[in-house]
Amino acid sequence: MTGSRERDREDATMTDPEVQLVVCPDGPLLVRGAIDLRDDEGNPIVSRRRTVALCRCGNSAIKPWCDGTHKLLRPHGGPAS
Repeated sequence: MTGSRERDREDATMTDPEVQLVVCPDGPLLVRGAIDLRDDEGNPIVSRRRTVALCRCGNSAIKPWCDGTHKLLRPHGGPAS
């Protein structure tokens, strides 16, 4: 029963009335707070973190999450294609 209570407490801390989006130049979209994230077929994508980095370059091996591949695509601060 204790495990169930701990999970409920963790779920409660994942809900945050405020969601912040930060667009990182030449990098991912940082999402802070609880969001309902879904794939292209409408299936839920579960994240156990309060802050996630979503890939914007399209080349991540762990989509939808950013894996840093964007750093290899063009020099930092260079023009976007």
